Amino acid sequence: MLDTKMFPKDFQWGSATSSYQIEGAAAEDGKGESTWDRFAHTPGKVRDKSTGDVACDHYHRYKDDVALMKNIGLKAYRFSVAWPRVVPKGTGAVNQAGIDFYSRLVDELLKAGIQPFPTLYHWDLPQILEDKGGWTNRDTSKAFADYSFEVAKRLGDRVGHWMTHNEPWCTAFLGYHMGQHAPGIKDLSMALQAAHECLVSHGLAVKAIRSASPGAQVGIAPNLYPSYPATDSPADKKAAQKLDGYYNRWFLDPLAGKGYPQDMLDYYGKACPKVAPGDMELMAQPIDFLGINYYSRGLVADDPASTWVPNVKFIETPSHEYTAFHWEVFPVGLYDILMQVHKNYGFKALYITENGAAFEDKLDEKGQVNDDRRQAFIEAHFEQAGRAIRDGVPLKGYFVWSLMDNFEWSMGYTLRFGMVYVDYATQKRTLKKSALWYREMLSKV
Repeated sequence: MLDTKMFPKDFQWGSATSSYQIEGAAAEDGKGESTWDRFAHTPGKVRDKSTGDVACDHYHRYKDDVALMKNIGLKAYRFSVAWPRVVPKGTGAVNQAGIDFYSRLVDELLKAGIQPFPTLYHWDLPQILEDKGGWTNRDTSKAFADYSFEVAKRLGDRVGHWMTHNEPWCTAFLGYHMGQHAPGIKDLSMALQAAHECLVSHGLAVKAIRSASPGAQVGIAPNLYPSYPATDSPADKKAAQKLDGYYNRWFLDPLAGKGYPQDMLDYYGKACPKVAPGDMELMAQPIDFLGINYYSRGLVADDPASTWVPNVKFIETPSHEYTAFHWEVFPVGLYDILMQVHKNYGFKALYITENGAAFEDKLDEKGQVNDDRRQAFIEAHFEQAGRAIRDGVPLKGYFVWSLMDNFEWSMGYTLRFGMVYVDYATQKRTLKKSALWYREMLSKV
């Protein structure tokens, strides 16, 4: 069993989900259409032709789900607010039924002794805003700040920690460059502009949240990848540096007030975003914490012929374990990225806002799910987090991805990340072995 003495007494042990992946109720109680509603209903976009129309039906079952969290012993819960549920047209009037849902959820969490950690954007943009250019349009950034203010004004009396964006790299590059996520566009310059507007909107939202809820703790949760060269050759080392710029520094440098990294500006050239006066200052609004979503590492070699930005190729390690998503299991990478962020940027506090793995989970004849590989994955990463704390990293909490199996974006329901098994036909929840292990561990904290 993990030695929990490595972690401070007030450490926030939790789990995480997102709105479109679990809520369902896609068009109920005045909710507007999101980009993911449109994208998932577009033929050929989701592997199993599924949608998030029902997902885990959390909108109707949130009380039962909070009871599950309490059963596991969670101290904190990270969820996202669906912008089109709260402001159906993207701007303008707040939908009372929508904000009331999140108010009830917050109350239920607090009643169970669980601290709410909401994220204001986890990829489900109001479609009406996408029709006007989405994240390439400065008006979307302003609308996001207005929406953030309205949510913080209504929930800030009970919510102390906020995240603006989840994984802006995914919003920008998967959505506007690779076309794998909503809105399904393939244009590098649009992706870089979208990334820029996400960062600007973050800064605007930080100011809006502080205005609506003085004393709030505000942060952002990028996905980070520690990058390693496949060999000691100068070319491979340069490839690893480029991958670090692509995933990590392009977002972290502006957040920390360093501007965009010059090597990546040179690399992107004419595709670089348009920067308005004051943008870089907005991006660098002081934050109270940085969230880190960590799943795997990037082991890369130089490949100038690669058509994939940033012109490198990933190298596999056959002797290592891989998840069902074919991501390498590499726990020490968590330690490395925590140390890298702490040494290079010095943010006041860090949280692991996502970390988890997809495996081939099945109910056995006894109705149990023996997900030993996930349990081992989580424990190994917890150990690396403890090691980082020992070495001076101000890590304050850890949110396992995910609380429950859910709609896994373009992969549909083909992958299971949850500590709780969901039978999508009946919506029955079953604690997997990993959840039972987590419960036992938390009982000793």
